[in-house]
Amino acid sequence: MPDVKPARVRFAPSPTGSLHIGGARTALYNYLLARQTGGRFILRIEDTDQTRFVPGATEQVMAGLRWLGLQWDEGPDVGGPHGPYIQSQRADIHRAHAGQLVEAGAAYYCFCTKERLDALRREQQILKRQPRYDGHCRLVPPEEAKARQAAGEPCVVRFKVTEGAKTTVRDLLRGDITVDNASLDDFIILKSDGLSLYHLAAMVDDHLMGITHVIRGSEWLPSLPKHALLLRAFGWDEPAWVHLSVFLKPSGKGKLSKRESANLKAEEGHSVFVHDMQELGYMREAVLNWLALMGWSLDDKTDVLSLDEMIAGFSLDRLNPAPAAVNFDKLDHFNGLHIRGLPQAELARRLLPYFDGAGLKADEAALLRIVPIIQERIGTLDEAVDMAGFFFRPNVTPRREQLIPKGLDASSALAALLAARDRLAALPDLTHAATEAPMRALAEELKLKPGQLFGILRVALTGQPVSPPLFETIALLDRPVVFERIAAAEALLLGSEK
Repeated sequence: MPDVKPARVRFAPSPTGSLHIGGARTALYNYLLARQTGGRFILRIEDTDQTRFVPGATEQVMAGLRWLGLQWDEGPDVGGPHGPYIQSQRADIHRAHAGQLVEAGAAYYCFCTKERLDALRREQQILKRQPRYDGHCRLVPPEEAKARQAAGEPCVVRFKVTEGAKTTVRDLLRGDITVDNASLDDFIILKSDGLSLYHLAAMVDDHLMGITHVIRGSEWLPSLPKHALLLRAFGWDEPAWVHLSVFLKPSGKGKLSKRESANLKAEEGHSVFVHDMQELGYMREAVLNWLALMGWSLDDKTDVLSLDEMIAGFSLDRLNPAPAAVNFDKLDHFNGLHIRGLPQAELARRLLPYFDGAGLKADEAALLRIVPIIQERIGTLDEAVDMAGFFFRPNVTPRREQLIPKGLDASSALAALLAARDRLAALPDLTHAATEAPMRALAEELKLKPGQLFGILRVALTGQPVSPPLFETIALLDRPVVFERIAAAEALLLGSEK
């Protein structure tokens, strides 16, 4: 059943690299819930870990979201009533809330040095115990701790986990999740430089921004009890927690890693990064369709969906927590379907950057003429350049052996080509209707299979053995170009340098 209350959701990436498919799916589900309920979709940049900051990553994430059509209602660039939306700019807010927890006795100052913590960790390793903080500074009287902190002694703030208890948190997909607090140590929430750790910053910001649903990757499940404990210590309501399914490798074995993307792109022409998908000729509609169905379904039969259809039908109870293998063949399938579903003028518009990128001088009007003969034949937008780039090249350069079909030699291929040239030259026009019947008749006269004659012509006119339909191609080429290319193929078969 669709969620009816307006949801306030956030996509909160760290600026550590480009937008990948895991983040894109998380953003999509948040966006769908916001739009489906008439709520708000918030973009918040979580950059508290400055050691992992990558310059330009925020802009790349934003560009990826915009390309996908997932525009946010509040965020770093568009503002909003709960800014700033870059976490490092909220440091004073986080420090103040850490101080509130200390005053309430839910957190404490920890003065342990790195040397002491390293020695403690070595001792625990020797004893084969789980490495964890031993609560040493819990014993420092609060007034003494406050005085030491005020005097400038280096310290962090640790959250005080209740000992001898268990923490239960409800996930909408996974039900109640219970952990023994003995498995949690008193974790740091504020570093010695005064910057918050993610756990505190995210929960404070979620509360102050009125987040109603936290929809995020399953990698955050181990942090869930910490986040719930922090919210409860402040006395705040918890959001609805939703931890999404894991992405598995295409083989179904093991979790998909961002680091594998380079190999995927080089070996298979696929990528886990959104900006690569655009470069590789995928349509945003297909990527969204593919991502949406890796963890959610509208029903048991519908698999081709527009973004509007996803919004109308989205609900959290149709999410599936089971791991999802990343199937790039399915992405290719969706991309072909969405290409074929585009209006021809829109497809021509989207193809233009790929022809420009290949250095071919095309325009939308020219592309619109060829779209009808390639739309059913391309699986990605960039394939149009390989399929139909010959229309925009001054000449084509086939290899000599490509002009000689199986069963013929060079002289018989040349004779067939010259006969085809003469037959075409005698026609008043080169439309499909005017050329096909004479060429079929010629093949019969020459005692050739149609595929042999047509293959010679195809290579001569396009420079490639695979092309759009031959007679539609002839009709779209300028008449002088047809005979210039036939002449060049003739010279090639003769072995001339002409």
